[in-house]
Amino acid sequence: MTDLKLAKLPDRTPVKLNLVLAPHLAADLNAYADLYRERYGSDEPLTELVPAMLSAFMKGDRQFKRPR
Repeated sequence: MTDLKLAKLPDRTPVKLNLVLAPHLAADLNAYADLYRERYGSDEPLTELVPAMLSAFMKGDRQFKRPR
């Protein structure tokens, strides 16, 4: 069987994760969401922003990107 140009898609099943945050971190996240709304005119909930923030953080961490 010939391989397709498009590889098999990765698992996209959402994983629910509950976090407990310090009050100052929760306030910072809300302030970031406010700034995001001002900058882009889009009112995105933290449930959308936080995963994007974590992804950007992990992609930018050179030590994490090294082979494990």
